[in-house]
Amino acid sequence: MSVNRFYILSGLAWLLAAASAAHATDIEVAGLFNGKAMVSINGSPAKVMAVGQTLQNVKLLSATSSAATFEVDGKKQTLGMGQSISTAAGNNGAKPTVKLTADGGGHFSSTGSINGRPIRFMVDTGATTIAISTRTAQSMGIDLRKAGLGASSTAAGVVRSYRVVFDNVKVGDISLNFVEGTVLDGMQDDFALLGNSFLSRLDMKREGTVLTLTKNY
Repeated sequence: MSVNRFYILSGLAWLLAAASAAHATDIEVAGLFNGKAMVSINGSPAKVMAVGQTLQNVKLLSATSSAATFEVDGKKQTLGMGQSISTAAGNNGAKPTVKLTADGGGHFSSTGSINGRPIRFMVDTGATTIAISTRTAQSMGIDLRKAGLGASSTAAGVVRSYRVVFDNVKVGDISLNFVEGTVLDGMQDDFALLGNSFLSRLDMKREGTVLTLTKNY
């Protein structure tokens, strides 16, 4: 083999490896059942996966009628009905990205975590900060006695609120530290509002019913 041919083949091998590392896995949930999920991976027709099954390097860890948890590239991702996510594979410098699909009412929601505790988020671009209920804060071990006391206007009127800073907030592959939050008296316990203290640190792009969130560096 000539030297020139050797370098050409080596260069092609490097390019193929780089392209593989840069590949992003797109997952969309089309149906949810106990122990199974109907999933579209990388735009392919949706297929039913059983817990423990692996398709295209995506493993279904658990599934209920409300959410499914997958393992992709060694990371866990939890998605609800109609939700999707794009996960960059490998350590290639790609910016973490999450794709959310609007529900029938036009709202965007996602599962995630606050300080490591799982929670369901509702995207609210009109909210100044992430907002959670008093009961949710207490279940997370947040000491409201050390929080700044105030008042906030809500759809239900003016309510007592507490200003806090969350150590970590995660939505899909996007993880941010030290995110401002508000704890509201009387707020529903089953979700959190994903407000601008988180969203303002991301690039947001909406195309039809899909909202793409990309982490800034």
